[in-house]
Amino acid sequence: MPFRFLPKHKLALATILYWFLLLYIIAALLFWYIRLQQQSSQMANYRLMELVADDPQYLKKVEQINEESIRKTHQYRGEGATFLFIILVGAVFVFRAVRRQFKVAQQQQNFMMAITHELKTPIAVSKLNLETLQKHKLDEEKKDKLIRMTLQETNRLNTLTNNILISSQLEGGGYKIVKEELDLSEVVSRLIMDFQQRFPDRNWVQEIQEDVHLKADPLLIRILINNLLDNAVKYSPKSATVLVKLKQGASMVELAIADEGPGIPDPEKGRIFKRFYRIGNESVRTTQGTGLGLYLCKKITADHRGTIRVSDNQPTGANFIVQLPNN
Repeated sequence: MPFRFLPKHKLALATILYWFLLLYIIAALLFWYIRLQQQSSQMANYRLMELVADDPQYLKKVEQINEESIRKTHQYRGEGATFLFIILVGAVFVFRAVRRQFKVAQQQQNFMMAITHELKTPIAVSKLNLETLQKHKLDEEKKDKLIRMTLQETNRLNTLTNNILISSQLEGGGYKIVKEELDLSEVVSRLIMDFQQRFPDRNWVQEIQEDVHLKADPLLIRILINNLLDNAVKYSPKSATVLVKLKQGASMVELAIADEGPGIPDPEKGRIFKRFYRIGNESVRTTQGTGLGLYLCKKITADHRGTIRVSDNQPTGANFIVQLPNN
């Protein structure tokens, strides 16, 4: 099997080449300065040798030649320092830009790996379930189970395609946000009911204040809540509790969704909302996801002039808190 560079090897190779070229440029600049300084000294010596010792202006001419030589030295140092500063500033910008491009390429590669898996799995499961229903005569209980599983996978596929399409439209400015008066209490309750049907073994605890109203885009708000609920289910054990709180304050509506999963390390709390970002290595990850869900939550919240943050749930897990202005 031929050796194939992994992204981190490519980054290491590019870094080595970059530093080699940078050191070469600095060495060339230093060589240029030394050569100019030597040339200036030689010219000054030649001019001194041409002077006649009994010339009445001899000392004055010597002083002028030395002063000119000193001015040349300062000039070369100033020009060299200026070029060195420009080179170093440019090098920093180029280095950061290249590393950023490598990271984006790595994230996009992870996204393609994840999206391939995420698309194939629900299609394969749904196809298998439908073929089973077509070829075999099953009792009602087994039929209902297969149909429920197929609907779950179809909902996964629908959520995935929605995330991809909406993310692309929001990023490119192609989606026009239309704000309407929403009964957020009803929206949250209906979405939880849908998740209860899809995951009947899950323990759901609701603390939802009634008649919580919000002026927002209905589709985006549903995607926001759906992604947070899906995230809570995805990263917590089947026997764990998912707690959903909704309350209305004087100027803000607050939605909190807490799970009992492994939680999110502090260094990762600020990164999980970046596009395509997922914790861990994509090639060995077992948890479903594409890295778009939390990015969309952040984007939708920001577009509604709100905030989203994550904190530790006690004794374990993560707690996502969304605050949106209610006017």
